[in-house]
Amino acid sequence: MKILKVYILVLVGIVSIISCEFTQAQQATWIWYPGDYDIWLGNQVQNRRTERGTFLPPFWKMDSHFVLVEFSKKLDLAAEETIHIEVEGQYNVKLDGKLLFGSPQHVTIPAGKHSLNIKVHNQAGIPAIYIDGKTIQSDNSWQVTFEDKEWIDESGKASDTSSGTVYLNAASWNFNSPDTPPSRFKLATQPMFAVSSEKRNNGTLYDFGKETFGYVQFNGLKGSGTLNIYYGESPEEALSVDYCETLDRIPVDHPSAQDFNVSGSKAFRYVYVEKETSLTYDSLSMLYEYLPLEYKGSFRCNDDQLNKIWEVGAYTLHLTTREFFMDGIKRDRWMWSGDAYQSYLMNYYLFFDSPSVTRTTFALRGKDPVTSHINTIMDYTFYWFMGVYDYYQYTGDKQLIEQLYPRMKSLMEYCLSHRNKNGMMQGLAGDWVFIDWADFDMSKAGEVSFEQLLFCRSLETMGLCANLMNDAENAKIYNQLAYDLKSKLFTAFWSDKENAFIHNRENGVKSSQVTPFTNMFAVLFDYLDQDKTRAVKENMLLNPNALKITTPYMRFYELEALCALGEQKHVLDELRNYWGGMINLGATSFWEKYNPQEKNPELLAMYGRPFGKSLCHAWGASPIYLLGKYYLGVKPTSPGYQTYLVEPCLGDLLWMEGDVPTPNGKIHLYCSTKEIRVNSDEGTGTLKFKSQTKPVCKTATIKQIAVKQYELTLEKGQEAVVKYKNIE
Repeated sequence: MKILKVYILVLVGIVSIISCEFTQAQQATWIWYPGDYDIWLGNQVQNRRTERGTFLPPFWKMDSHFVLVEFSKKLDLAAEETIHIEVEGQYNVKLDGKLLFGSPQHVTIPAGKHSLNIKVHNQAGIPAIYIDGKTIQSDNSWQVTFEDKEWIDESGKASDTSSGTVYLNAASWNFNSPDTPPSRFKLATQPMFAVSSEKRNNGTLYDFGKETFGYVQFNGLKGSGTLNIYYGESPEEALSVDYCETLDRIPVDHPSAQDFNVSGSKAFRYVYVEKETSLTYDSLSMLYEYLPLEYKGSFRCNDDQLNKIWEVGAYTLHLTTREFFMDGIKRDRWMWSGDAYQSYLMNYYLFFDSPSVTRTTFALRGKDPVTSHINTIMDYTFYWFMGVYDYYQYTGDKQLIEQLYPRMKSLMEYCLSHRNKNGMMQGLAGDWVFIDWADFDMSKAGEVSFEQLLFCRSLETMGLCANLMNDAENAKIYNQLAYDLKSKLFTAFWSDKENAFIHNRENGVKSSQVTPFTNMFAVLFDYLDQDKTRAVKENMLLNPNALKITTPYMRFYELEALCALGEQKHVLDELRNYWGGMINLGATSFWEKYNPQEKNPELLAMYGRPFGKSLCHAWGASPIYLLGKYYLGVKPTSPGYQTYLVEPCLGDLLWMEGDVPTPNGKIHLYCSTKEIRVNSDEGTGTLKFKSQTKPVCKTATIKQIAVKQYELTLEKGQEAVVKYKNIE
């Protein structure tokens, strides 16, 4: 009887799951024109920045959403159906080309084939609709356009609205209730309390224990007077009433005690409060503000310091993953394409949150016409191109390319129109050639080899995307341009004397400076032959006398290049020394810049300001990506992990285990010096490894591919257990 009961419960569970999946597939959601919500929300977010209480907006062009959008759907109904309509904006409804009276919230549609069109105007927010019926729901299958090109001639005949009109599939996020329209979106909050407080100077210093973000709350606030609130990522910053980056001065008039939330969320660990004596409050707490995300990726090993580095990296990325991928949570709170590109890659190994990638990608690109590089930075434009195709590789979602391809072409056209007579990119008036914050002198003038390298990769990316869009003509053009530029890269910048790429060429004169950037990216892009690869590795990447990188931003690529060259042991030492060095100094999130040679107060200073440095910066979280891709060794080899590679590398570790998220699940790996275990929820994988002895696997056939090198095929849902002897 017990067995029968269990069997029935299992059946009920299966039916429930199937029912939930069916219901979810039929669920209505708010929809809008692709990219418009991202641009609108980005404008809200990026204009929240303040500098010591003063509004500080971005310095680049900010675009707006389309204020008039038409939504359309072809219907074929087996029976009459009534739909419920919710709209953000003014709207009209057309059924089979005929306008319905007023702005109806309910429309009954007869059985048969029909065309349903809803036109929405909204100046303040995005035009958006929510449609719910028995079989008709608003979802990504609806068509949208910002111009229907409809006109009526003197006889009263309407034109063919499809002539010359570009339609796209509608966009959505997770607004799945008529009561939660996109304009009302807010990040989640939860109460948090200070771990300690102490009287300092003329007030009280509160410590919340770690870097955080949210709204300060005064509990039981009473009286009249001014509250002076100073925020800091360090106690020194919070106590510096004259130089802390963020502060509030709030007039209060509360005859009776009440809880008071300070408006405007901010980043801090420490809060210093000075108040007039007429004011009293019981305690100070905060509402922690965050984007709810699941930690789908994981990493753990026998080295507790590396485990701590992974945890702090994950927390750093979560703090900077908000409505969009932000650079730093204290100072800028803007979207920067170079920072975001790294966040995308880290995200694929931690959250695998596709909407965060697409929101940020659309918001960064904005609308046509293109009047400058993204963020005004030449290299950041190129990272944007690369990020679009990376998204397709990791997710298998082709729709983003379909929606963005026209904007990709116009942005590339802008780049091509700004080439010099040699066909190279060169900083013009208004262009910012960034590359990195360097502690050595580095020219940004003339033809910078690093910019040509990224430009070449962007052209190759455009060729790939053009092929996906069946645009063979432009694919041929982009690929030829990339081929020609790659040839120029070597003839113009490779130095046989230095055995490396030189930094730049100005007015035809080659620089003698050799910087790491072009060289390590050439390794990552696989542009070098075997001899040049060896030269770059020895002369640049492993040379203690080479110019030093002191930002996590470029250390990301430096260490990735070393991992690609098989230097995992060396990279583990660098992780321990560099990221571990920040933790040893008390970091609870990773910083914008860290030079181990610097001491206080220089550790906190940047941009000519004593506390200008961000102590929670997205590009500091790169160990998440490195440990997932080059130690667990997991990466897709075809879009969306339809096929993938698992090539674990212990470095000097005794064991490690972790999960790498995929579009429909995860890949789990455990690896020690004697055993490898892999299990995957999707796709067909290849496990590659080295072994001193002949390996054994009872569930899969092992194939020897070279001396002491082996591989086997990984099938979905089937664990492969390999007994071997590690070679490191």
